[in-house]
Amino acid sequence: MEVIHSAPRSLFLPGTDSLARVRTTTKATPPPNFGTFHDAPRNSSRPIVVCVARKASVEIKEPSLVIRERQLGKFQVSEGHPAPFGATARDGGVNFSVYSSNAVAAALCLISLSDLSKGRVTAEIPLHPVANKTGDIWHVFLKGDFKDMLYGYRFDGKYAPEQGHYFDSSKILLDPYARAVVSRDEFGVVAQKDNCWPQMACMIPAAEDKFDWEGDLPLKLPQRELLIYEMHVRGYTKHESSGAEKPGTYLGIVEKLDHLKDLGVNCIELMPCQEFNELEYYKYNSVMGDYKYAIFVIPSEIHHVIMHVFMDVVFNHTAEGNEKGPILSFRGLDNSVYYMVAPKGEFYNYSGCGNTFNCNHPVVRQFIVDCLRYWVLEMHVDGFRFDLASIMTRGSSLCDAANVFGSPMEGDLLTTGTPLGSPPLIDMISNDPVLRDVKLIAEAWDAGGLYQVGTFPHWCIWSEWNGKYRDVVRQFIKGTDGFSGAFAECLCGSPNLYQAGGRKPWNSINFVCAHDGFSLADLVTYTNKHNLANGENNNDGENHNNSWNCGQEGEFASIFVKKLRKRQMRNFFLCLMVSQGVPMIYMGDEYGHTKGGNNNTYCHDNYINYFRWDKKDEASSDFFRFCHLMTNFRRECESLGLNDFPTAERLQWHGHAVGVPDWSETSRFVGFSLVDAVKGEIYIGFNASHLPVTISLPERPGYRWEPLVDTGKAAPFDFLAEDLPGREVAIQQLAHFLDGNLYPMLSYSSVILILKPDLTSCS
Repeated sequence: MEVIHSAPRSLFLPGTDSLARVRTTTKATPPPNFGTFHDAPRNSSRPIVVCVARKASVEIKEPSLVIRERQLGKFQVSEGHPAPFGATARDGGVNFSVYSSNAVAAALCLISLSDLSKGRVTAEIPLHPVANKTGDIWHVFLKGDFKDMLYGYRFDGKYAPEQGHYFDSSKILLDPYARAVVSRDEFGVVAQKDNCWPQMACMIPAAEDKFDWEGDLPLKLPQRELLIYEMHVRGYTKHESSGAEKPGTYLGIVEKLDHLKDLGVNCIELMPCQEFNELEYYKYNSVMGDYKYAIFVIPSEIHHVIMHVFMDVVFNHTAEGNEKGPILSFRGLDNSVYYMVAPKGEFYNYSGCGNTFNCNHPVVRQFIVDCLRYWVLEMHVDGFRFDLASIMTRGSSLCDAANVFGSPMEGDLLTTGTPLGSPPLIDMISNDPVLRDVKLIAEAWDAGGLYQVGTFPHWCIWSEWNGKYRDVVRQFIKGTDGFSGAFAECLCGSPNLYQAGGRKPWNSINFVCAHDGFSLADLVTYTNKHNLANGENNNDGENHNNSWNCGQEGEFASIFVKKLRKRQMRNFFLCLMVSQGVPMIYMGDEYGHTKGGNNNTYCHDNYINYFRWDKKDEASSDFFRFCHLMTNFRRECESLGLNDFPTAERLQWHGHAVGVPDWSETSRFVGFSLVDAVKGEIYIGFNASHLPVTISLPERPGYRWEPLVDTGKAAPFDFLAEDLPGREVAIQQLAHFLDGNLYPMLSYSSVILILKPDLTSCS
């Protein structure tokens, strides 16, 4: 490689004779390993222009460089600017800027698409520690032809794991601020020599990279009106029964939006969509007989059908794992800054994935905020769900008051991982002029034992995945004693968790099932997990699921058990729809998707996780119909998405007898009536006992109660829609009960009745 100086900020002109050469150090090419590029055949020598930890012999006399490299042609190179971070098209070229406080040398690597597949660098530009560095930010500006060109970085410094440093100049590192990443040519295809970690590189932006949003604007629906659908992008349309032209892609979602509209969904929560290595855990699975496991969907397409788009984001750990993990980006850039590390270099593991992102370090928290702002401003995302969000409230490693808050404080220093009352990162997000206007949802716990449901630092704008709602509802519906009072709190939007702190019912994201754990069908089919297909001898996954198989384990069961299971699925879904707060449905639960009792299916790219459109069609007259009608009912009711917690003026509790609720330890019945501006008055009752019961209904002179939903009835009479043939006959069969303000309920059933004018009493 020939590296040539030019005058500062000048354009290189062919034939210029006042140019000085830069001497380079020659050293042996490192042996092939992850992330190593080869400019020369194995066991040969090549020029290296990256400074190493010892005193470098690269002599740079002027701050601006020009490089001539094989077919690459010429680039004008100058100092560049420290802001903004990342690669930015500006002033007719591209500015590159990256943070590293502990590196002693750095180089920008340019990689053509053809060289990427061959595992080699096309051109390498050393960054001068004075001319190309401001504070702890390395930067350089290039002009030239960037067509089909990618980039990465080399950094050098101490390789001292016991001190938290992992600098290795043989690795090509991803820019944390890269807007797009390129790796293997085809999804899920292993490279030569079974290489599951092909080199990745970052795309270089161009000034013309502008997207026409065609006037798309944020929807800004009130959060209390949302019905969230948690979706896995690939799994939604990958199964052949989807009939999608672009199966398993973002465009596939657009093709199947009608299903979500029919279900009544107005918000899609996309499970993590950032670049990842789908072959990270690649190995042969003898149980399944297979191997374990982007055109981006345009939010405007989803906004057109009045639907929000939320992103599930993971800022608690990275794919670099613990000390045995690969060096991909953060670890090679500045490990002790980006990760929580102990004094002797060990990785804290509050994420359960080998490392913990150092979220409250000033540089790291700014990175997170910048990422979120990008997704909102550039990609028109409407909100975020933060995975293991409690990690974002923990003190950073080597944390002291000056580091976290900008000034010293009296008292003890904060130890690494200490939960902070006012975490700087949460403060920044909550008060950011862009981010405070979108929906923010915390998974308010982590794998280190920190559980903050109801106590997550919220600034009155954060919502939470209500894990307590899930646990209580599961316990009560399956008939566990001692949960009637807690169940009633869940129905009201969990005021015990959110009211005192100034939050509202809609700050509670209610769910029964999610991507972690059993699907809804499996929740009523399996008491125990069945995770052998994961290849870990059933040792992985949660052991305590609060599930019940209804009498027999597995799908092969008696007719009686199968009927009970369907009843329980309806009970869970009805509960979700009539609870104050924001309901969330997990993909596939609307037709009864089963994973065979596997509650930890992250590693499967197959039918276990694929949405089965053929099964959905089979359920269209049964459970899917019920779900569709229940979501419509919720949307029609003024009282089922309140802006504040219900009071006695609107809600009255009942037991088997009117106005006499039973909150005892052995109670398995909860009933309530609710004044509704649209429906008039609604009665809702849950019988979680193994015994049938006849309940009394509130007496309302001039009116009579009319059944709408009874999960104890077989479809289609479980929901007596207005257009249902035989509806009047079904109601008339209950007349002898209704005339006396009574209603019979089967065991494990729930009902909804609507107050109607009593036309028979009119004379």
